[in-house]
Amino acid sequence: MSTGPRLEMIGVRKRFGATVALDGVDLSVLPGECHALVGQNGAGKSTLVKVLSGAHPADQGELRIEGAPYRPHSPIDGRRRGVAMIYQELSLAPHLSVEANIVLGVEPARWGWLDRRETRRLALEALAQLHHPEIHPEARTGSLTVAQQQIVEIARALAIGCRVLVLDEPTSSISQRDADQLFVLIDRLRGQGLSIVYISHFIEECKRVAQRYTVLRDGRTVGGGAMADATPAQIVDLMVGQKVGHLYPRSARTPGEEILSLEGLAGLEKPSRADLSLRRGEVLGIAGLVGAGRTEMLRSVFGLDPVRSGSVRVGAYAGPASPARRWSQGMGFVSEDRKNEGLALGLSVADNLTLSKLERIVLPQRQDSAARKWIELLSIRCRDSSQCMSDLSGGNQQKIALARLLHHDVDILLLDEPTRGIDVASKAQLYQKIDDLVSRSGKAVILVSSYIPELLGTCDRIAVMCRGRLGPARPAGLLDEHALILEATGEAA
Repeated sequence: MSTGPRLEMIGVRKRFGATVALDGVDLSVLPGECHALVGQNGAGKSTLVKVLSGAHPADQGELRIEGAPYRPHSPIDGRRRGVAMIYQELSLAPHLSVEANIVLGVEPARWGWLDRRETRRLALEALAQLHHPEIHPEARTGSLTVAQQQIVEIARALAIGCRVLVLDEPTSSISQRDADQLFVLIDRLRGQGLSIVYISHFIEECKRVAQRYTVLRDGRTVGGGAMADATPAQIVDLMVGQKVGHLYPRSARTPGEEILSLEGLAGLEKPSRADLSLRRGEVLGIAGLVGAGRTEMLRSVFGLDPVRSGSVRVGAYAGPASPARRWSQGMGFVSEDRKNEGLALGLSVADNLTLSKLERIVLPQRQDSAARKWIELLSIRCRDSSQCMSDLSGGNQQKIALARLLHHDVDILLLDEPTRGIDVASKAQLYQKIDDLVSRSGKAVILVSSYIPELLGTCDRIAVMCRGRLGPARPAGLLDEHALILEATGEAA
């Protein structure tokens, strides 16, 4: 195996109009190495890998693959030259078969006709290399789980002779068990000599899979080195440009009276049963695997999904409810799907912040004043309150989703995966705001998260949902990651 870099990016610069996205970035990846690329939202990671894949041309700088100049003209050109991108939003054709997706864009042909025998051979060979015989080449891709679709994407990369594989937030939409299997697969691919660029906001994941790391900030390379020699705190400090302090702040909290209770709550399919009591001044965490019913429970509580049986009591009220009634009762909900449910991406920042609490006559100056207040308090990075939501980074979009609840001044915050897909610095700011809400303002929070360290770090009590049933809430200090995973998988005694 060659000891020199397989991939080199030297002094890469990229500008979009007046915006400097990359300002002299350096990156090198060795054969058989997993290299973590980390940084805040907007640091330049996405632009850098788009330059690498051929989606964007570099304005300046050198790119080399195994010492030879590399200047891809398009993503297809990049793939043919051995560089494959697997984005957070998978780029598969769900109506096509697995084998058709694996050769999509580089279909083998004989005399102008699709060579189906060669297509099947390539698909079987790639899937066998990944040790996933349960995925059948003729299966419709849309019928597979997200984790299996991710395997199909990787198989597609291997089928065309991939030498550099870029994984962009690969665990953001899969369960912990599937993530562990992905990590094993990454180790296996490294053993086969593949070079992997791994992008993630989870520093613990990067520590698990990567041998070296590079940190970007404001479009520049600001640090890097051997992963074994770096602590998570040191990496975060490089990302932010200053010491962040404790990631999970915990002020003194004094739980007050009960503000929400569920008794035997059951939806049409999930949850099958949920009982809990939420008090003012506390954060109650809900753990569980993807598909366990956590989201369905929050939606039923907020009135978005029908309730088959049981009751939801908010204060003294336990009757039927719609989302509008829940807002009036002081309850707000942040959806895990901010793109399709949580935000109106075609509207402005001000519109999104104030939509749930508009006056009969909307005065633009008052709306702008209200929006600017939350932009400043939550350190939301935007041009002004009139900027379109779709132009903002994921972390800033998530802050606005939370700011809407604060603008409405709700007492109960239902937060479904509120930090998914956002950087560590934005997470730290959200954790601080949650702590302030419960410790200083007496709010109450239900936090659903697939990231167990987040639950252990921010919550006072944690309940686990398994196969639609919610277990009892217990003090977070008495729990650990191992115990929660066992309970979530149904393996606890």
